[in-house]
Amino acid sequence: MLELLLTSFPAVIRYVQLRRRGEAMTVWNMRTAMFLWAGLAFGLFLLIFYFHPKSYSGILPFRTVSVVAQTSGPVTEVAVANGQRVVAGDLLFRIEDSSQKADLAEAEAQFDQLTAIENTSADTLVVAQADVDEASASLEKLTTDLTNARELLSRNVGTRDAVRALEAQVTTAEAELSAAQAQVRLTQADIAEGNPARRAAAEAAADRARVALAQTEVRAFTDGLVTQLAMSVGSPASQLIISPAMVIIPDRKEGVPMRIVAGFSQVARASLHEGMPAEIACDSNIGLSFRNTVLPAYVQSIQPAISTGQVVPGGRLLDPNMAGGRGALVVYFELAHPEHEAIMLDGSGCIVQTYTNDMAGPVGHLIAATGVVKAVGLRIKVWGALVSGIGLAGGAEH
Repeated sequence: MLELLLTSFPAVIRYVQLRRRGEAMTVWNMRTAMFLWAGLAFGLFLLIFYFHPKSYSGILPFRTVSVVAQTSGPVTEVAVANGQRVVAGDLLFRIEDSSQKADLAEAEAQFDQLTAIENTSADTLVVAQADVDEASASLEKLTTDLTNARELLSRNVGTRDAVRALEAQVTTAEAELSAAQAQVRLTQADIAEGNPARRAAAEAAADRARVALAQTEVRAFTDGLVTQLAMSVGSPASQLIISPAMVIIPDRKEGVPMRIVAGFSQVARASLHEGMPAEIACDSNIGLSFRNTVLPAYVQSIQPAISTGQVVPGGRLLDPNMAGGRGALVVYFELAHPEHEAIMLDGSGCIVQTYTNDMAGPVGHLIAATGVVKAVGLRIKVWGALVSGIGLAGGAEH
C-alpha cells in the first residue's frame, strides 16, 4: 500500500493537468501516467521486497525438561505443585522404597561377614606360622640326629637301619615344613588379595543398592518452573519419556544470549548476511503504548542447510516429489540490546523484518532508504494486529 502511494505521483500530476485544462480523465489520456506508475511501483516493490526480506514465522524457541522416574513403583510423596519454582537438587517426588531399603540392608550386612572372615584369616595365618616354626624345629632336630647316626655308623658303632629310619623321618619332616610354608603363603595371599576383592565386591553391591534407593527420590536437575504435573500420591511412577510425570521449563543461563529463529524464503539468501540489522515484533509484546513492541536486532547466523533436503537412513528410496514444500532458510537473530531479553516471552510468535544497509554508493544509499517503507509497514502491521485482536498472523515469507 505504501509503495503504491509513494509511486502514484505521475498519475496525480497527470490528473492535475487534466483538471486545469478542463479535460475529462479517461483511460486513454491517463495511459502514460498509469504505465509509469506501474513501472515505478514494480521497481520499488522489487527493491523493497528483495533487499529487505521479512518473515512471519519468527519464534523464540525454548527447551523443556521431561521428568520421569528411573525405577518403578507407586508414588508415596509429591513434593511440588504446578507453577512452583525449583532449583537443582530439590525433591520432586518419592517412590515406594521398601524393596530398595531391604537390598541395601542385605548388602551392608555383608561387611560384618567380611570382618569375621578377615579375623579368621588373621588367626589362620598365626596358626600356619606356628606350624612352620614347629616343622622347622622338628626338621632341625631330626637332621642333627641323622648326622650323629651317620657318624656312629662310620665308627662301626651305629647300625644302618637306624640311619635309614632317621633319613625317612627327615624326608617326612621336610614335606611337613613345605606344607606348612605353603599354608602360610596361601593364607597371606587370601589376606592380601582375596579379602580386598571380596570387600570391593561388597562395596560395589552396597553402592548399587544405594543408587537404587536414591532413584526412588526424583530430584530436579535444573532450576526452573514446574508445569504439567500429572501425578498424585498412589500413582504409578512413569518411566516413559512420552508420558512424563511433570515438565520443568528451565531458566536461561546467565551470559547465554537469547536467539529468535525465523524462516525466510530461499531466494532471500542472496540478501541476508551475518550482522544484518533487523527489527522484531512479537505478539506477546504488543501494547497500546507501543513501548518495547518493535525491538532492534541483528542476524547472528544462517543455518547452512535446508531441512527438507535432509536424508535419513530408511528402507525407501529418496523421492524429491515427496518433500512437499521447498523448505525455509533458517536464520538466527539476537537482540541488539540485551536488556530487552527480560521482556521476551519464551515461545512468542514474531514478525522479523531485515534491512540491507551494507551497499556503498548512491544506489546503496537509495536501497537502504527504502527500508523506511518496510519499517513503517511493520508498525502498521503491529497496530492492525492490536486493533483486530488476531495477533501478528501473516502469510508466506516475503
